[in-house]
This record gives sequence, structure tokens and C-alpha cells, in this order.
Amino acid sequence: MQTDIVDRTFEFALQIVALTPLLRQSDEGRVIGKQLLRSGTSVGANVEEAESASSKDDFIYRMNVALREARETHYWLRLIKGSGLAKADQLDGLIAEADELRRILGAIVSSSRGRRKRGGA
Repeated sequence: MQTDIVDRTFEFALQIVALTPLLRQSDEGRVIGKQLLRSGTSVGANVEEAESASSKDDFIYRMNVALREARETHYWLRLIKGSGLAKADQLDGLIAEADELRRILGAIVSSSRGRRKRGGA
């Protein structure tokens, strides 16, 4: 697996961690911030788990979990922006990165499933 996705998801998690204190100014922000923190840091954690997968099926499973978490994170970020809980300029880069991570992880899952069906590595 490319180190790029490992590094990118780690950096993404760091940015999520930095954003969540800004959301603690309201009850809504605290609740949504917890959801965002959980899903946003889980993306990278599952990519890391996929790195040491015990089988191709385990790898695909972990990457698929990372994909689902990236999709959820993308949702929370859009909700935060749409509700005005944080300024758009604080979110636009994170929303774009979440979208790109979704696309990359989706491609990894898709190509891994294709190789599994063909019996390749």
C-alpha cells in the first residue's frame, strides 16, 4: 500500500483534532464535535489496521470501514458548515480533503475487490 494514504489520513486526523475545540462553544457543537472526532480519527486508524491485515479479505474490510468513516466525516463537516457552527474558511479545506479521501479509499476498495475476484495479489 502507498504510504501516501497513511500519511494523509494521519494529517487529516490531526486537522480534525484541531477543529473540535472550536465547536465546544455550544451544546450542538459539543455533540457534533464528538461525532466528528470519532469518525475523523477513525479513518486513519482503520487505514493503519489495513496495513497489517492478516488476509486480503481483512485488508478490504478495514479499508471499507475507513471509507465509511470518511463518508461520515464528510457529512459532519458539511453539517457543521451548513449550520454555521464554524466558519466556512475553517472547513472548506477539510471538506475537500474528506471528499478526496473518500474517492481514494473507494478506489482502493474497488481495485482490491477486483484483484481478489481475479485471484491476483
